[in-house]
Amino acid sequence: EGKGEGEGGGDGDGDGEGKAESKGDGEGGGGGGDGETKGDAEGEEEEEEELGPDSEVAVRERQSAQAAVNEAEFAGDDVETRARHAGHPPGVYVRFVIEGMPPEFVQNFRSTHPLLAGGLLNQEEGLALLHCRIKRHRWHPRILKTNDPLIVSLGWRRFQTLPLLHMQDDNERHRAIKYTPEHMHCQATMYGPVTPPNTGFIAFKTLSNMTAGFRVAATGTILELQHTVRVVKKLKLVGYPQKIFRKTALVEGMFNSDLEVAKFQGAALRTVSGVRGQVKKPAPGRPGTFRATFEDKVLMSDIVFCRTWVQVDPKRYYNPVTSLLLPEGEAWAGMKTVGELRKERAVPVPTKPDSLYHEQERKERKFHALRIPSKLEAALPFASKPKQDRKHAKPSYLSKRAVVMDATERRAHTLMQQVHTLAKEKIKKRRERAAARREAHEKKNALLARVFDPIEKEKKKRRYKADGLKELKKARFREKAASKGGAD
Repeated sequence: EGKGEGEGGGDGDGDGEGKAESKGDGEGGGGGGDGETKGDAEGEEEEEEELGPDSEVAVRERQSAQAAVNEAEFAGDDVETRARHAGHPPGVYVRFVIEGMPPEFVQNFRSTHPLLAGGLLNQEEGLALLHCRIKRHRWHPRILKTNDPLIVSLGWRRFQTLPLLHMQDDNERHRAIKYTPEHMHCQATMYGPVTPPNTGFIAFKTLSNMTAGFRVAATGTILELQHTVRVVKKLKLVGYPQKIFRKTALVEGMFNSDLEVAKFQGAALRTVSGVRGQVKKPAPGRPGTFRATFEDKVLMSDIVFCRTWVQVDPKRYYNPVTSLLLPEGEAWAGMKTVGELRKERAVPVPTKPDSLYHEQERKERKFHALRIPSKLEAALPFASKPKQDRKHAKPSYLSKRAVVMDATERRAHTLMQQVHTLAKEKIKKRRERAAARREAHEKKNALLARVFDPIEKEKKKRRYKADGLKELKKARFREKAASKGGAD
């Protein structure tokens, strides 16, 4: 209003005069239409409360009002002043001056290839470890392997990196995995440009157009930057008993020095036979030999294991895709996997004899029977006493005696045999009738399925088609609304 009054005073009959008239009309005519104006204001407040300040209609109205204010503010300025303060409006041609451009880009420039210009913030120009959630695309024919090169399209940039795959357990441990799960997400850590969280990306194994299968290998989302996630994997240390005492033993071959033994003091041990133990302290003799205690006496043939976790560091590899710097017709090639190199050079896969499976012939081990002292057995309750029947060297009297029945006992025995025979025959006939009924029911169901399956299939097809048309109409309506909002 102040600017309008100033312009009106300078030009004589300008905007200030118009605004003054408008203001005067509003003040002067307020007496006759006070109730009507108040009612309209209340109605607008109620409508705004119903729609809410963050509704789409309210946002569009605010945008339109702001655009009108900007247009009125810069209406009398020239093009350069307006561009300096408000920027270039849509639909205007601009010229970029890019410094530090490689000469190959100019030499191999193709005018038929469209280019997109975008901007990056200062904090997005660095490189960092990206913690992301990734999932193999369901149409990709093969699962993905950890530390295999992937070409990632993230934001404005495309680059090749080596993702480290891992899963988060219930105890918040990030356990490294070798391959992506079949039908679920997993987490990955890769080295790339700094990107805001919740940014989606897409990954490829190759950019070649000659790929037979589906090229999109995986999709994912950035979770955080410069994360402190410690990825670990299982490490099983193996040792062998050197000398066995009652419930202690000297174990060798698991560590290489007494310093490593001191670091693992108190670690849990376990043998092949299931006996649990614990690392105690270094023992004299070969470096790395230690004394361990166990719950029971171990055998010389036992193998002692110590299950540990070792940290896995992601590889800091970042190779941007520079396809625009190459001559036309030449494809960009990044890092290849070991399998691709072996296939190109016809190199066979090396085999280790220790990794091949062989039939193992092991002698059957015979363990001593459990012997409980007689005093301890007498003190045990009846439920805990051993109830093993002892084998007799000679057949007992009960096993070799002959049972002689009189006439009454024989008749009773014969009657019981006949009753059991009749019962078994009834059960047999009942099962046969049930099988016949089941077979007839299955035939009836198969006949109904042959008749009604095509009809149900056609119904489902029509229903899915109608649902698809509804979704298409909704999508078109949303696109029209979005385009109208952008135009406003």
